[in-house]
Amino acid sequence: MEFNTITESLEKINSNKISIVELNDIFINRIKKNKNLNAFIYFDEENISQQIKKIQSSKKNFKLKGIPLAIKDLFCTKNMPTTAGSKILQNFQPSYESHVSQKLLDQGSIFLGKANCDEFAMGSATNTSFFGNTINPLSAPNKPLVPGGSSGGSAAAVAAKLCLGATGTDTGGSIRQPASFCGVVGIKPTYGLCSRWGIVAFASSLDQAGVFANNVEDSAILLREI
Repeated sequence: MEFNTITESLEKINSNKISIVELNDIFINRIKKNKNLNAFIYFDEENISQQIKKIQSSKKNFKLKGIPLAIKDLFCTKNMPTTAGSKILQNFQPSYESHVSQKLLDQGSIFLGKANCDEFAMGSATNTSFFGNTINPLSAPNKPLVPGGSSGGSAAAVAAKLCLGATGTDTGGSIRQPASFCGVVGIKPTYGLCSRWGIVAFASSLDQAGVFANNVEDSAILLREI
């Protein structure tokens, strides 16, 4: 089975047809095979393993149990570095979790890593990141295309099936444009629907947190939780 949607994966997990470990191993292996896309700034298997153990030891009825996600590296994450794609923050380890990422953790999702983005979200092609360009997975061989930006790493990760969903931010098109470039669903919510707390700011009066997924239903599931 491909396991490319949240709805399908939740059904298999909840019916014990696949374990959280087995599901996430699928995506870990995909990430390893697609490092050339440079979709992730941070990826650590041990960190993923620790998250899985925490979910397995809980008796809570999680709505996103074991669902592997990519988190745009503009969201502060307590147990992962947050760089905003910049050399300035390359060693920054937040002591707190952003509101949006905490909501996703509270429902049992697994953070596979931090997705690449234009430095401080200032760009539209994910080619201003200190950590290098992200490549659009829809590119033809030997003809790399941009994935859009600034949430290009998130869009590329979803399009390449490296995760089941991802977070993004949109100030002037930074979710909508990369979603279009990469052929996935991206949602920029109404301003104020999702808290900006814990997001590295670009323009606070315009920044909005949103999501990427492979279809409308999965996007709606993620949006409901954040």
